[in-house]
Amino acid sequence: MNKKIDDIIDMLATLNLLEAAKLVKKIEETFGVVASSPVMAMSAAPVAAVAEPVEEKTEFKLYLAEVPADKKIAILKVVRTITGLGLKEAKDLVEAAPKIIQEGMTKDASEAAKKQLEEAGAKASLK
Repeated sequence: MNKKIDDIIDMLATLNLLEAAKLVKKIEETFGVVASSPVMAMSAAPVAAVAEPVEEKTEFKLYLAEVPADKKIAILKVVRTITGLGLKEAKDLVEAAPKIIQEGMTKDASEAAKKQLEEAGAKASLK
């Protein structure tokens, strides 16, 4: 670097916060520039462009939201099929709705299970 620039940098390094603020204000007045916003906006733009792509979700949770009383038996049968639980465990699960009934499902399996529950009369969703 140039000796003159090195000397200026050395002098700037010795300024306290109040002196640095006064220096910025004096430079803005002398040269008719603004030292704040444009620099921040320009430096933030490349960061946004480098953002990582959003990963597609690979595991889903099947959430049983609502079980109408008149459809309970049909829904219970579907829950048993999906989860492989016994009658009592499946019944307890259905009666505990709203509740997650299975986790770690693939997208296809979770959508198929959701469809089966909805056809039986339940309200279900994927999380």
